[in-house]
Amino acid sequence: MTAQAPRTTESAAQRAIALAQETLDIEAAAVSGLKARVGAAFAATVERVLSISGRVVVMGMGKSGHVGRKIAATLASTGTPAMFVHPGEASHGDLGMVTANDLVLLISNSGESQEIGVLLPVLKRLGAPLVAMTANPQSSMAQHADLWLDSAVDKEACPLNLAPTASTTAQMALGDALAVALLDARGFRAEDFARSHPGGALGRKLLTHVSDVMRSGDAVPRVLGSASFSELMREMSAKGLGATAVVDAEDRILGIFTDGDLRRLVEKGQDLRNFVASDVMHSGPKTIGQHALAVDAADMMESHRITSVLVVDAQQRLCGAVTSNDLMRAKVI
Repeated sequence: MTAQAPRTTESAAQRAIALAQETLDIEAAAVSGLKARVGAAFAATVERVLSISGRVVVMGMGKSGHVGRKIAATLASTGTPAMFVHPGEASHGDLGMVTANDLVLLISNSGESQEIGVLLPVLKRLGAPLVAMTANPQSSMAQHADLWLDSAVDKEACPLNLAPTASTTAQMALGDALAVALLDARGFRAEDFARSHPGGALGRKLLTHVSDVMRSGDAVPRVLGSASFSELMREMSAKGLGATAVVDAEDRILGIFTDGDLRRLVEKGQDLRNFVASDVMHSGPKTIGQHALAVDAADMMESHRITSVLVVDAQQRLCGAVTSNDLMRAKVI
């Protein structure tokens, strides 16, 4: 076989760009083409998944198997219990993971995967509903399944029309469509998503409450309204918050005094020694409930351009304080 002469660097770059653009065009067309074919079978699949008491068991070989793993992971993280079972391992014991309460989603472009074909009689006897995602409605998988999802594409992006490219993109998109439809039907919320992603940034934002990050007890600066100005300053200096709450005998907040308030009083040249806390505080400070999300405290600080917020309990009594530094340490902001 005679080796072809290498292209010049410029021509190679141009061809690479042209092939990349063509690949994206072909795969975009493949996904777009699914839209007109999503119909009654898709809706029935959603209904069937919602009706089962078990899990969605996804199976696929080769590239379809890789897609299947992703689909199972997406379903699981959006409120639909799911898992991937490798067809080859299923023939050697892993089929015991599948029960009659599950729904089995079989993925294969041709619909003639040998490893899945071996399992079809067993799955049928088990009684678990079968959904086939294939390009061929006459394939063995489609014929044995209770429902068929059409994932056909006009052609692969591979110049040889051999390597699974557009077909796997279509399978992935159809799996995402299924997950989104189920998510919506279940009333799945951002808070539910966070519970299955506790290690991520979203999880921290939606699962971290003010009570998890606030300062409490003696770490919260507070004085009575009758406290002298010197007592007020000692409390501020000792707690290092740059502010102190002014409270009544039952710990209900009367006001707050901050470093900024001190600066403004000094600028006015006033004699501060005869003042008490209630004379210099400003009333109506920003507060937040201890069970509120920490991200809400961050939003409050940003919108009002403040660096700390007083925290109250259900009876509106002072129970803590949270600062922007506290939120940064907790990686909420």
